[in-house]
Amino acid sequence: MFVRRLLTTMMSAALVCGAASFAQAQAPAPKAAKSTAAKNAAKSEPAKPPAAMTGGAEPTLIGQFGTWGAYTATPNGKRVCFALAKPTTSKTNPPNRPRDPAYAFVSTRPAEKVSNEVSIMIGYTLKPGSESTLQVGGASYAMYTQGDGLWIKNAAEEDQMVQAMRRSADAVVKGISAKGTETTDTFSMKGLSQALDRIAQDCRR
Repeated sequence: MFVRRLLTTMMSAALVCGAASFAQAQAPAPKAAKSTAAKNAAKSEPAKPPAAMTGGAEPTLIGQFGTWGAYTATPNGKRVCFALAKPTTSKTNPPNRPRDPAYAFVSTRPAEKVSNEVSIMIGYTLKPGSESTLQVGGASYAMYTQGDGLWIKNAAEEDQMVQAMRRSADAVVKGISAKGTETTDTFSMKGLSQALDRIAQDCRR
């Protein structure tokens, strides 16, 4: 399955925060303002997938919408479109446990007649047999686990979950690692609706 390969081959994406340089003659901006600008710049940077995610096919960013990047790729000659984002906050219990980056995907694969499939790369090996949850729009959706990936347990609820994600400010994903570490990742939904509309348009071609 494309998303399974995409999840298991994901590598860490580097986020680059740029800082503007000012001439000596210019008055320096207040430190607080610079700090806020830097944080905003970091939040707006797209999570960039490496080509390894798509079976060697170079992914193309077709639009950045809030925290969500819209991408296309053509592995093995089959067009794939997906929206991708990193969490805005991540917590572990016990705290400060190391883990790889987490990512959320919403993918469309016309050749397989799959549209808006939600999956999460959690950044660690999940406890075998455990279930995770995705909480959005006041509802909690059970997610089945395999390796470091999560997918909705009841496929009949996926469209409802995606619609809730479109309307909500954020989504919270909870999981437990094979070593018993509990994690809570919060993903901003800002821009998701626009990203999904864009990939739906692009994947019709």
